Amino acid sequence: MTLVLVTRDDAVATVTLNRPDAMNALSRALRAELAGTMRTLAADDSVRAIVLTGAGTRAFTAGLDLKELGTDTSNLGAANATGADENPVKAIELCPQPVIGAINGVAITGGFEVALACDILIASTDARFADTHARVGVMPGWGLSQKLSRLIGISRAKELSLTGNFLDAGTARDWGLVNRVVAPGELLPAAQALARDIASADPAMVRAYKKLIDDGYALRFGVAMALEHERSSAANRSVRAEEVEMRRQAVMERGRTHAG
Repeated sequence: MTLVLVTRDDAVATVTLNRPDAMNALSRALRAELAGTMRTLAADDSVRAIVLTGAGTRAFTAGLDLKELGTDTSNLGAANATGADENPVKAIELCPQPVIGAINGVAITGGFEVALACDILIASTDARFADTHARVGVMPGWGLSQKLSRLIGISRAKELSLTGNFLDAGTARDWGLVNRVVAPGELLPAAQALARDIASADPAMVRAYKKLIDDGYALRFGVAMALEHERSSAANRSVRAEEVEMRRQAVMERGRTHAG
């Protein structure tokens, strides 16, 4: 059984975690296959945007396979792994292309961390998020304890992480965790449409801009502003006026088309 499915629509790749009977739990084999898939896509210049989702309707992913952990505790090392073959967050982060998470069901614990590794999240009305680390007795090692508080605020993050309670899609949107919520049947079309919008922009610019945002977000504000100035100054020296005008006209035409 193929644990990670890939489909292509021109410049957009859709990656599907494919263990629906196990709520797409992140077994060792699935993690390794996901890493290989992401490396292949990362190296493919024809791929300009990626959509990541889970097979079936129950789960985006339920996180680490607890049944696997229960039979072999050496698998617990994956929670602190730094390599992409064991750590799916690293596998996603190695992609220079934007990754859109299409959250079709529950994203639990490690699955929540995988969702937060995506650049943009769109959720179906069936989506729910939960951090059950405190419930199962495993400390997060893929970034959840730090990323979540920065996204939704420290008090809300503590509420979720210390209770293990589920967060519904509408509240996740209201709290700024996901960009939008759509009906289940509209989830993949909406995510893929957004991916096509991204893919229609200059790919080198998109990759560089994504990296600038990510690198700056990890720094103090003043240092991040200095980083923007440094990279902007270097990049803009090579920009030609006629290129800017051509792209400006394309933006205006795109605006007229979308308005109509």
